Amino acid sequence: MTKLNLIAGEWLAGESEIENRNPSDLSDLVGMFAQASADQLEATLDQAQVAQAEWAAYGLERKQTVLNNIGNELMSRAEELGTLLAREEGKPLAEGKGEVYRAGQFFTYYAAECLRQIGENADSVRPDIEVDVRREAVGVVAIISPWNFPTATASWKIAPALCYGNAVVWKPANITPASAVALTEIIERQDIPKGLFSLVMGSGRSIGQRLVESPKVNAISFTGSVPVGKGIAAAAIQNLTKVQMEMGSKNALAVMDDADLDLAVALSLGGAFGGTGQKCTASSRLVVHDAIHDAFVEKLVAGAKAMKVGHALEEGVQMGPVVSEQQLNENLAYVDLGKSEGAELACGGQRLEMPHEGFYMSPGVFLNSTNAMRINREEMFAPLTSVIKVGSYDEALAVVNDTNFGLTSGIVTQSLARATHFRRNARTGVVTVNLPTAGTDYHVPFGGRGDSSYGPREQGKAAAEFYTTVKTAYISAGKPV
Repeated sequence: MTKLNLIAGEWLAGESEIENRNPSDLSDLVGMFAQASADQLEATLDQAQVAQAEWAAYGLERKQTVLNNIGNELMSRAEELGTLLAREEGKPLAEGKGEVYRAGQFFTYYAAECLRQIGENADSVRPDIEVDVRREAVGVVAIISPWNFPTATASWKIAPALCYGNAVVWKPANITPASAVALTEIIERQDIPKGLFSLVMGSGRSIGQRLVESPKVNAISFTGSVPVGKGIAAAAIQNLTKVQMEMGSKNALAVMDDADLDLAVALSLGGAFGGTGQKCTASSRLVVHDAIHDAFVEKLVAGAKAMKVGHALEEGVQMGPVVSEQQLNENLAYVDLGKSEGAELACGGQRLEMPHEGFYMSPGVFLNSTNAMRINREEMFAPLTSVIKVGSYDEALAVVNDTNFGLTSGIVTQSLARATHFRRNARTGVVTVNLPTAGTDYHVPFGGRGDSSYGPREQGKAAAEFYTTVKTAYISAGKPV
């Protein structure tokens, strides 16, 4: 049975459909999923405008209840929905369940934020006039989310959009439609106006492009690649549509000569190969002080070789398959590129034959690499990491900052002075000390610099900057009589 789109409040078939297969086992058909038509997109945008006005007028506690219900159901069904997520995306089951639970926490956090929408007031510079400043919903928000965190990334956009009174038209990645339908079913059952939330599945070239070009959209939140993000920005500016974009990265973890070696290796392995390296916060550059370089590399390579790669739903698996054949081919091409540039592939980086046919590859470590190599300049989105040897802390910081990106960076050191200097001088939106570059909290801002991000920050109270617009009111009460 084909899974449908939620169009203007109705579950409808599309103009075509696609199949979704398990990357851990290609014989496992997850399902067939409808692809929306251009007419359906227009219908849902029209209804979203009507529904948004109704939703904005809902009482705060009514909105709060809706978001709490969504969050609580996600958390209570984390095992079921996490299994579905792992099955269609390929991350190990524990990561899938954790992602769904965290998605629920986004909704319960923003449920509480429904009651914290407090404005400001001031006296005017003119006598007997008061000023009231408050935030209002921006309107209809288009959300374009990626496949690597199909439930969490979508949720950290959808939850604040609804919290602040907006309508949502959601176009998820076509690689992970099952998780999108599951989340939509939960949201659609709530006490919300018809058409307030819509699921419009389709290709980026058709549905995605029409969505970002539409004058009926007031804001666009996007997570994906730099080229697609720049295209969205170019389209959005034609209508002066507000944009928020989280794009590429080339995150570095600096390992200093005073680092706890075992901790540094553990952070590097988790940061580089967690989620099969398919994270915008992955540690793809390991900048290592030459005083401990050889000892670090020995432990890192041994750890990478020891990682258990396998079916996402099998117990004990540490790294699942790559999400698709296209992604796998791109990854293998980067392996060849790294070798051609002169880097040494110390381990991994190969397609694996497993009991189930799927898109498996071994975690790869490049040695003797330089920051000028393309494998250290371009986002690979692969279970591949490169070690870059440096001679000092100052050189390490310079290498960390020598990138067009600027999402996350980290340092492993026992020196408070170095940690403090790094925290203040690393040119990234997120900095970690003795922690992996991957892993962030939902109640604080998230975003980067350079080619990594554009527009207001996501998550926490910072999300209000994007999902609302400011209104300043002047009130003259006159003189009492």
